[in-house]
Amino acid sequence: MNVLVTGSHGQLGQCLQDVVTQEKPSSITFVFLGSSDLDITNTDQLKNVFQTGNFEFCVNCAAYTAVDAAEEHQELAFKVNAEGVKNIAEVCKAHNTTLIHISTDFVFDGKKRTPYKEIDTPNPINVYGESKLAGETFLQDILDRYFIIRTSWLYSGYGHNFVKTMLRLFKEKDALNVVDDQGGSPTYAGDLAKFIYNIISSQPTNYGVYHFSNLGETTWFRFAKQIKELSQSHVKITPITSSEFPTKAVRPKYSVLSTKKVEETFRYKLSHWKDSLQKMLMI
Repeated sequence: MNVLVTGSHGQLGQCLQDVVTQEKPSSITFVFLGSSDLDITNTDQLKNVFQTGNFEFCVNCAAYTAVDAAEEHQELAFKVNAEGVKNIAEVCKAHNTTLIHISTDFVFDGKKRTPYKEIDTPNPINVYGESKLAGETFLQDILDRYFIIRTSWLYSGYGHNFVKTMLRLFKEKDALNVVDDQGGSPTYAGDLAKFIYNIISSQPTNYGVYHFSNLGETTWFRFAKQIKELSQSHVKITPITSSEFPTKAVRPKYSVLSTKKVEETFRYKLSHWKDSLQKMLMI
């Protein structure tokens, strides 16, 4: 079985490469292509890759993820997150390939105060969320065999993410202000990568939309405090409101995802975010 992974230079793509290295599958061949190898907005490139690959699965990790920059570069965000996904879906359909697509908690507006379920109606409040929802819609209109995995607050030892930013700032600053009125569930990309590998290796047919995150919920401030504690930093962290830290893109006030569907459908055991954070920091 052959598997294509797009956007492989991002943090999830690199974590998936780590999982494959650890698992050493004898019957699955993974092809990892970064944006420099495969531009998902280029239909000719996509067609050429698929014509030579005979892929049973495609894992799309390619995305425009700069949430604030998307407000100024709306066309680019939609080109990658919507049109790019449409291109992948069409070539997957032509080659009978199952698509595993990564989406986001930012498709929701954050007005709920209980975890978002897969059946809840999306209502994005920023350009990034709108572009990711448009990609989901294109995909669902084109394909029957797909897994859309929405995740939240993704971090790892790779790429740009909150944990790496905090670790850097702990060395550079004596004091930090961190937002304390946005709630969510941090997700270790290594855990998500293992779940994706599980889907590929078990080849289930429970297609559809799934929410995946680590268990528990927190705020950015409390997340930062936990990183500080585990890294034994002495920096002073002060909680502030979102209005005290304005950003170009509005963030959902609450974007915790309900993971019950993943746990029940796949009988999958999830880790608490504090345990996964500790695991990541020990690597």
